[in-house]
Amino acid sequence: MGQGASVARLRRRALLTAALGAPGWAGVAACSPRGPIPPEGGWIGVDAARGHRLRAPIPALSSLPPARRVGVLVVGAGIAGLACARALARAGVDDLVVLELEDAVGGNSRGHRLGGSGCPLGAHYLPLPGPQAHEVRELLFELGLLRHEGGRSVPDERHLCHSPQERLFFDGVWHDGLLPPAEPASRSATQYRAFAQRVEQLRRDVGFALPTQRARWSPAHAELDGVTFAHWLAREGLDDALLRGYLDYACRDDYGAGIDTVSAWAGLHYFASRHGFQAPDGDAERDPVFTWPEGNAWLVERLAAPLGARILRAHTTLRVDEQRRAVQVIALDEAMQRPLLFDAQAVVLATPLFVARRLCSSPPAPLVPASARARYAPWLVTNLLLDAPLLERASGVPLAWDNVRHGAPSLGYVVAQHQSLRADTRATVLTAYWALREAERAALLQDDWRPWAGRVIDDLAVAHPDLPHKVRRVDLARHGHAMRVPIPGARGDEALVALQQLPGRVQFAHADLSAYSVFEEAYTLGVQAAGRVLRTLRR
Repeated sequence: MGQGASVARLRRRALLTAALGAPGWAGVAACSPRGPIPPEGGWIGVDAARGHRLRAPIPALSSLPPARRVGVLVVGAGIAGLACARALARAGVDDLVVLELEDAVGGNSRGHRLGGSGCPLGAHYLPLPGPQAHEVRELLFELGLLRHEGGRSVPDERHLCHSPQERLFFDGVWHDGLLPPAEPASRSATQYRAFAQRVEQLRRDVGFALPTQRARWSPAHAELDGVTFAHWLAREGLDDALLRGYLDYACRDDYGAGIDTVSAWAGLHYFASRHGFQAPDGDAERDPVFTWPEGNAWLVERLAAPLGARILRAHTTLRVDEQRRAVQVIALDEAMQRPLLFDAQAVVLATPLFVARRLCSSPPAPLVPASARARYAPWLVTNLLLDAPLLERASGVPLAWDNVRHGAPSLGYVVAQHQSLRADTRATVLTAYWALREAERAALLQDDWRPWAGRVIDDLAVAHPDLPHKVRRVDLARHGHAMRVPIPGARGDEALVALQQLPGRVQFAHADLSAYSVFEEAYTLGVQAAGRVLRTLRR
């Protein structure tokens, strides 16, 4: 998920904007000497049918086997759920069960293997965490990704993104970084500098943090949260096409929606909560990020491994009923197609809010409006196996880890082999990210994967004409509700705060509670939910 020049670009998780009218595989195959034969491939990853079981009738209690009694049950093994379960286990909670509806854990951070290489199915990097993200920092120290040296926190450079980190295809040439180049005296460069100064002023005067809860919410934040980013830019006189095009890309990359949709708070947050926005004539170095061939699945594996058999994969949760002395949970063992019943002392719903709303037989009052207001961005993440490296016909910067084409409907691609320590680092697996409008979510459920693969290949072929002839396999992962979009009013929703302060045996932990989706938010909320559960158990 592509990063900008010092920008916060978290989570590409992103997703198809080009939709059904885009040219398909047939257009690519027509010019291929091999003829109209599509590559091998298909849909992988998320099983949409399991998630849609919540729309079906719930099994009657009389038809269920005797209840299994557990101490704590965590629903969902994404980052928040794994963080919560890990914190509980480390605090001595042994009677712990995690239910995950998919065959693999990790949520939006799952990984894949193609052609012998790891590759991501979603989130694929983690920036160096700032001082406010102390839960994440503690994790990275435990994993050996950070160490103390001379009074400083020093990252393990083996896991930092290798150079070149990112490049932009602009006017037929590859350029370093993702900000469109502009002459120093041009209007674009002037507006780049003006935006950088405004971000710095807001960071100093208003305050931003990651996780966002570490910045005290104020009327100034609420004002930014009340309008779209596009409205704020227009009000500030920032109307340059290159600047706005870049910021639109950054918002689609981070949030799955552009400047006309996300709030001004969201558009500014990822710049102001980190190292600001760097105009091209600045001296600041590019932000270092941790990344791996399989993306954030590297982190998922290390979060999940200590939990072992306490994670029940392919178990779909159907109903959560909070009672006076316990929480009753109905689930379905997908492999055996057998319903199960659990009685837990406490339950953590580490699911998107709209899922939590469907699960709760008696939803707490804040959950109803919070879930009703949430909007979600779909993604398509496509891994392509090539039988030969791409030719670099265009002059400029050589193949980088993150590669983006200016003005494209896609969000570019990352190179799985870029992090390889082998002498031969030629690209053989590319992971392409697309943003999709909400109205196009249903189209992702179609059975035929080839038209989607064709659109991805057509888009990549603009900068790489030789790519269609080299594709051997295309594996596509569809995420119908990949990430919450921070529309105006989302971050300041008081119902989100209320859900984190509820008493009782059912607690909530998901990045939705921060109104947008990144690792730092999900992990922190998971750890905090574990703390609330521990206090409940000790009463």
